[in-house]
Amino acid sequence: MREKELRLALVCYGGISLAVYMHGITKEIWRLVRASRAMHAGEAPLGGTDAVYHALLAEIGERADLRLRVLADIIAGASAGGINGIFLAQAITTGQSLDPLTDLWLESADVDALTDPDAAPSSRFSKMWALPLAWMAAGRSAEAVDALDDPSTREEVRAKLSRFVRSRWFEPPFGGAILTRLVLDALAVMAKGEIGPRLLPPGQPLDLFITVTDFGGHPERLPLNSPAEVIETEHRLVLAFSDEGRPTEALAAAPELAFAARATSSFPGAFPPFRVAELDAVLAERGEDWPGRDAFLARALPRHHAAKGAEKAVLIDGSVLANAPFRPAMEALRNRPARRQVDRRFVYIDPSPGLKFRLGGSSATPGFFQTILGAISELPRHQPIRDNLDALATRSRAIERTRAILDAIRPAVEAEVEAAFGRVLFLDRPTPSRLSAWRSRAQQAAARQAGYAFAAYGHLKLAGVIDSIAKLGEGAGANRRARSAIAAIAPADPGDAAGIDFLRRFDIGYRIRRLRLLARRLGEMEDDGNRTLGPVRDAIYESLSAYLDAQRTDTHQALQPLARRLRAAPAEFLDALSDTLALTDLDDATDRNLAGALAALDRDSRRTLLLTYLGFPFFDAATLPLLREEGVDEFDAIRVDRICPDDAVAIRAGGAEATLKGAQFENFGAFFSRAYRENDYLWGRLHGAERLIDIVVSTLPGAVRLRPGRVAAIRRRAFRTILDEEEPRLTTIAPLFASLRREIG
Repeated sequence: MREKELRLALVCYGGISLAVYMHGITKEIWRLVRASRAMHAGEAPLGGTDAVYHALLAEIGERADLRLRVLADIIAGASAGGINGIFLAQAITTGQSLDPLTDLWLESADVDALTDPDAAPSSRFSKMWALPLAWMAAGRSAEAVDALDDPSTREEVRAKLSRFVRSRWFEPPFGGAILTRLVLDALAVMAKGEIGPRLLPPGQPLDLFITVTDFGGHPERLPLNSPAEVIETEHRLVLAFSDEGRPTEALAAAPELAFAARATSSFPGAFPPFRVAELDAVLAERGEDWPGRDAFLARALPRHHAAKGAEKAVLIDGSVLANAPFRPAMEALRNRPARRQVDRRFVYIDPSPGLKFRLGGSSATPGFFQTILGAISELPRHQPIRDNLDALATRSRAIERTRAILDAIRPAVEAEVEAAFGRVLFLDRPTPSRLSAWRSRAQQAAARQAGYAFAAYGHLKLAGVIDSIAKLGEGAGANRRARSAIAAIAPADPGDAAGIDFLRRFDIGYRIRRLRLLARRLGEMEDDGNRTLGPVRDAIYESLSAYLDAQRTDTHQALQPLARRLRAAPAEFLDALSDTLALTDLDDATDRNLAGALAALDRDSRRTLLLTYLGFPFFDAATLPLLREEGVDEFDAIRVDRICPDDAVAIRAGGAEATLKGAQFENFGAFFSRAYRENDYLWGRLHGAERLIDIVVSTLPGAVRLRPGRVAAIRRRAFRTILDEEEPRLTTIAPLFASLRREIG
């Protein structure tokens, strides 16, 4: 049976009180990846929608002869999406459960619980005249809201809205320390609950990125021609966390995750800006230590920390400048481990899509205050993601174009390989020593046939290797001076003995590209019905993983002290790096793996794969200038999917206005009623289940289809399962359950 991974890179938008809705969606993502892990481990699914997803994956295996593993390995979030992303990442990497969080969301995401005691109205008569302003600000009348709910809910909303509007003005009504305590409580609840296995394959890292806005900014040096450099103020911050592919009890220390959650959700005007002192005070009152405080601040706020001013940094909501944090998720695609064919998806969760800027009518000329408010608040936060999608599309087009070129030149390359080796190559069984000798011979043949073009290709490889070494040395991003130091001692000619030795010691990207090409050719053979290739597939991906692990920056901790002296002692650094990479040892292990697997194949299959493997120098010389750095990434086009109310119409059309109560009051609505939160959480699970089923089904090969009506039946089973599971808990929305059961049918 073929194997494939559906890898989800999640981008979670902000949404204020729609965080409760997003909790429902992320809960379904967690259940899907949990069910997938159980299926691959040969375990029975747990209850709820786990069983639905487990059965769907099993059905795909039977229908398409495809063993599909679903995993979420990249998560990026801002504001409310950042909080949900943190909890989901913690659950995936530790095996902890998201279930205990639901009651916490329903109880604590409430305006009364979040309001700072010092901000509450001093009496029930305070600012009574201000209540009508709330309805005006929300763009609706009290009567319109009344018509939506039962009497008890209407009274709850009215009472809480009254207290909220009559709380202190010109200062944030919500308490920052209150939110910090809630996040720490949530992490503690997860740690005390049910704990299962890690939900990613061994060695597959989980990367989490949380956006934050540095209100005061920090200086960044930008190189120019004249003057040599300038200093600008940068306000964007990205807090990065990774489990580096290893089992762990926590993605990071609880104070560090609370720091990220509190900072990214400091919605302007609602919560006060975040400072480190707030977290220090909360930890002190709870009697909790933070041993890694200084190291974390140095990593999270490097410029402030270097200037001994981390405690003075003022951080506000991450959605102010980066509400759709695609960029860090895209950068995390580099050098992902691959053990089988990959279907990479970017899935972005947008709880309130469409036209978000509503300060003025579509045709009216905005007034003075509308223009100012839009410029400083709404417009920066709600810029469309076209640039991000264009970047993904450009990358995908380059990959598709390269794959088309590979297919076009394959007959000519295979003819060159056969001419270079004759028939003896395909009569002999490969051994490790033969594979090594054959590779060298093929490289020489490619250089002869390409002529001067091969010299240009060699210089391109050499420049890429120098860039990679500089990045490893600096730890994050190539530094011009570090690159110059490496380039000064690197060979000038990649074709002479010194250049060949340099590439042999450091060109790990070449090895990765070669194995990816072989894996792609093997996948095409499996598509054609060859079911004898399992051992070769295992050998390819085992070797590929070893190279990728060696390339990851975070595996070279021993190099970091020496890396700080890179510019002063580049030769010493290169020797240490060569010993750490140990590419010769990895090459020997790869030769053993491949030789053993290829020798067991029939002659025709072995011939096809050897022609691809030995033809790689020809293929690489033709395609590397097109792909450049993308050539070492997941060698597949990326598809983008969205999860939002507008896309989930199997039960009810109409988007957020027809389903979500939290979208009222400019997305603050769910703070005013538990019934609203229960409503949004339930719809989050329903919408999440629908869209995830669609995404999983879309991985089926083009020639395979589920029978008509089957997807609808799977959705209905998931919907009914969710309703049965949640009805005992969600006690304030009984009419909604009755309505949904009728609508589902």
